[in-house]
Amino acid sequence: MPLIPEEPQIHESAQGPRATAASGRTAPTPRPVPGPRPVAPPRPGRPGPLRPTPPVQRTPHDVAVAKPGLPGPAAPSVSAPAPASRTPQIQLIPASATGALDAAEEAVDLLLESGRAPGEVLVITTGEQHPWAAHELSFGEAAYWAQHDAGDDVFYADASAVSRAASRPVVVAAVNGGSATTAAEALPLAHARAGALLIVCGDPQQINSVLGAGV
Repeated sequence: MPLIPEEPQIHESAQGPRATAASGRTAPTPRPVPGPRPVAPPRPGRPGPLRPTPPVQRTPHDVAVAKPGLPGPAAPSVSAPAPASRTPQIQLIPASATGALDAAEEAVDLLLESGRAPGEVLVITTGEQHPWAAHELSFGEAAYWAQHDAGDDVFYADASAVSRAASRPVVVAAVNGGSATTAAEALPLAHARAGALLIVCGDPQQINSVLGAGV
């Protein structure tokens, strides 16, 4: 007589408790409903919400849909920021004609110590040339102006060469001599070459007579 294999017995304790629906099917275990999200802190410079309110669940009927051909809600207007002034600031360092070049050197040192890159500084002299310019010009003007075009170091130029020099963020002008006409022509050109700052070292009365109320 063949043996009938016994059916495996399943113990209810191995399955754990399950919720049973009314229809006899096993109902899924309900998941926890997340609560309202905390209101994010306002960004610096922007006002936060007037009052923290939890997100509202909206039905499709509550959402307004723009119909083709009809304009949607107008976007809030944002005023464009006013353009920054391109007029460079002017600083005057009182100095005599004999001490103007030393004052200009000290100004360059302070600029570099404050974080200015050497290629951002142009130094102009109205009288005797700066020793660096005189040395570099001894190798010829081509090599001299090649260093100007490279733009990776402080460049020293005579007042007669200001018109050829390119603009740089900072221009330091040393009124270390020369005629009054030379200074009167060089200082406005130096002001035009300065992108952010013009430092003038020399006689305040002479500089004010040339640059006027800008000093």
